[in-house]
Amino acid sequence: METKERLTSLDAFRGFTIAGMMLVNNPGSWSNIYPQLKHAEWHGWTFTDWIFPFFLFIVGVAMVFSFSKVTTEEKNKVYIKIIKRALLIYAFGFFLSGFPYFNLSKIRVVGVLQRISFCYFFTSIIYLNTKSYKSRVGWILFLLFFYWAVMEFFSVPGIGAGLYEKGKNFSNWFDSITLTGHMWSQTKTWDPEGIFSTLPAIATTLFGVLTGEFIRSKKSENEKTIYLFFTGQIFLLIGLIWDNYLPINKSLWTSSYSVFMTGWALVVLSFLYFLIDVKGYKKYAKPLVIFGLNPLIVFILAGVFARLMGLIKIQTEPEKFISLHQYLYHNYFTQVGSPINASLLWAICFMLLMYLISWGMWKKKIILKV
Repeated sequence: METKERLTSLDAFRGFTIAGMMLVNNPGSWSNIYPQLKHAEWHGWTFTDWIFPFFLFIVGVAMVFSFSKVTTEEKNKVYIKIIKRALLIYAFGFFLSGFPYFNLSKIRVVGVLQRISFCYFFTSIIYLNTKSYKSRVGWILFLLFFYWAVMEFFSVPGIGAGLYEKGKNFSNWFDSITLTGHMWSQTKTWDPEGIFSTLPAIATTLFGVLTGEFIRSKKSENEKTIYLFFTGQIFLLIGLIWDNYLPINKSLWTSSYSVFMTGWALVVLSFLYFLIDVKGYKKYAKPLVIFGLNPLIVFILAGVFARLMGLIKIQTEPEKFISLHQYLYHNYFTQVGSPINASLLWAICFMLLMYLISWGMWKKKIILKV
């Protein structure tokens, strides 16, 4: 049976991921957050650590549906589109890194959108230039094991080899050399979206490619559901076993993290695929689908809006000013519950505001594609 080219469950998966991102990125107070709504301190994982790899996994799955009919004669034109799209995504990321001051001497040159642009570009090139499942698996294994080998055996000057401590490992050391002065302000000496750790992130995107190819296969929908779910369980098991030798770590995007989060992505997608595309509960998935229609625009708007709320000042007393965020949060949200629940309520309201924008764009049939 041929798979429909529009995979509603993938749109819903994207919307679910956007909703999760809004919740974890926009608490009322960074001092009051439920543990699952913030990243693991270093090794380990939380719900928050699902978000970024899910995005990259989805990029890989969607890529198969976008490029599946590209002929050899069309490749050159497609390459140009890939380069333009990657550069545009990077430019948006660069804009958010600098907004609103754009201090080029200190601006962060890597970040979430920048990593997405790198992964999209390199995965697209690999996909269009490999014709077999085995060759794509070969690329994944190379990226994962090359990363592991370098992290394990390269002796970092003054530190040594095989260490995975914060700031004391090859990936962070490589950042300190290649990204000097242009890293995340909260770390300064290394970056959670650094250069070397992008390699296993590309592997995450390639796992999405393999999944997309499987979904487009002629297997029955029930078979696909079962394979997706149980393959996800296998990946989770491999990731947990590997964790004993190479810690699961989002900030380093370790190979074990790539495998483990692919496992979760497969499990979540299997449920959504079964409920939405197999059982046909599409009307219940509509809110998630709407949220996932303009992910890049929503991400940019959320970033700009959140920062503007921190920049706009409200005068509360003579010569005393607080941000619009602080004013609204302390005057309206902290009054309705405990500090941690007030912080969560703010995040939920922020998410609903972004959803309202997405809904308005959907009603006007506005879908902005990069």
